[in-house]
Amino acid sequence: MARAVEPSRTGGQASVELLAALPALFLAAAIAVQLLLVGYSLSIADGAAEAGALAGAAGRSAAPAARAALPGWARGRSRVSAEGGRVRVEVRPPAPFAALSEALTVSSDAWSRPAWGSG
Repeated sequence: MARAVEPSRTGGQASVELLAALPALFLAAAIAVQLLLVGYSLSIADGAAEAGALAGAAGRSAAPAARAALPGWARGRSRVSAEGGRVRVEVRPPAPFAALSEALTVSSDAWSRPAWGSG
């Protein structure tokens, strides 16, 4: 006596669970991308601050050298200050909201001594 096979009812449940999990997966992906953007912004701020400090040590103006070391998209999202051998670069990473971008601002400092004969 063969028994009739009932259709599986778990297929519909799995679809509903996947649909319910999609917002959480999207949020996790968005957070991961935002963290990568913050890390990249810190990396370029570090490089720009170092470039400014090296320019200052060579007797050139540090702030323009630091700005020139930033990629184009970051120049409008950054603040550069150079005073007394200290170069500070602040970069606001890209974010979906301006307030979030402000809150995630990263900064990097570099120092150098003035070039011989300039002080």
